Amino acid sequence: MKLKLRSLPLLLFALACSSPPEIKPQFEHDISSGPTPWTSDSFELEEEDFTFAIISDLTGGERPNIYGTAVGQLNRLDPTFVLSVGDLIEGGTEDTLQLQKERDSFDGRTSNLNMPFFHLGGNHDLTNPVMRKFWENRFGRRYYHFVYENVLFLMLDSEDYEEQRMIEIYEARAKALQIINGEIEGVYEESDYYKMSERSLGGMSNDQFEYHKAVLEKYPDVKWTFLLMHKPLWMHEDDKGLERLEALLVDRPYTVFNGHFHSYSHRKRLGRDYIMLGTTGGSQNPRDSMAFDEVTLVRMDKEPVITTLKMEGILDETGKVAVVYDSLNRERKDF
Repeated sequence: MKLKLRSLPLLLFALACSSPPEIKPQFEHDISSGPTPWTSDSFELEEEDFTFAIISDLTGGERPNIYGTAVGQLNRLDPTFVLSVGDLIEGGTEDTLQLQKERDSFDGRTSNLNMPFFHLGGNHDLTNPVMRKFWENRFGRRYYHFVYENVLFLMLDSEDYEEQRMIEIYEARAKALQIINGEIEGVYEESDYYKMSERSLGGMSNDQFEYHKAVLEKYPDVKWTFLLMHKPLWMHEDDKGLERLEALLVDRPYTVFNGHFHSYSHRKRLGRDYIMLGTTGGSQNPRDSMAFDEVTLVRMDKEPVITTLKMEGILDETGKVAVVYDSLNRERKDF
């Protein structure tokens, strides 16, 4: 069919006015059904050097108003998404009603974020088989991966034990807490729980290793790889730790983040950055100068630009920290 010349200007005008097709950021994962450990898969469109944030521990006696304030500060900083390294609730119980209350409190405050949030469990979130099942019903996977704009994120479960071993750790922990609270006689440093390597270093099953191994094989040419976990699996000296994965990572650029110790530290290991985060509301040792509340920003340029921001230095237009009074149970949305 021949186009009449008189209709050509109208066609050109229509083409000029039409909007270019929306380009969505690349977001890949392997979860096809059921609940997901992230709150949303709707990301704000950005340039290639996107920024994400990380929060750390809230537990060991969460201090009020810290996490709610961090949520408000993150909205001001406007990262593309926010990740966690676990210990989001106090947990440590088999009471599902209490777990529901604590999860609702955390998720209610987290819902005030203007960007997606990615859950990851710590020892307080995954203390026993009941809590493990509660997590899976609510968030699905305990360990998972995703790719955003050709950057791979491995989200590791550092409480990944056989069920019987998990029960042994849980029961030893309960007895140690009785000693600490003066309910029974004993010395905490002499308790079975204190002597367990899992108390500080966690553990990873062979199934989880095989999962992440398959992911690394699927994505051999990503721009960067980030590994997030609660406990420092990389400090293990056996096959329950990170050593086998580190061997697979040796020829690619990567960065490791973990929490658990409530004290910020950085070291070079195998030529890579291994960073332990501070807290975002969790208990602190007043004698530890590196125990502070913070959020971490990572700008993914040619390589990651990592910035640790003490919450006390993130000020609003009045020059003050804009405290959000959440009281752990009441959420405010007027940031």
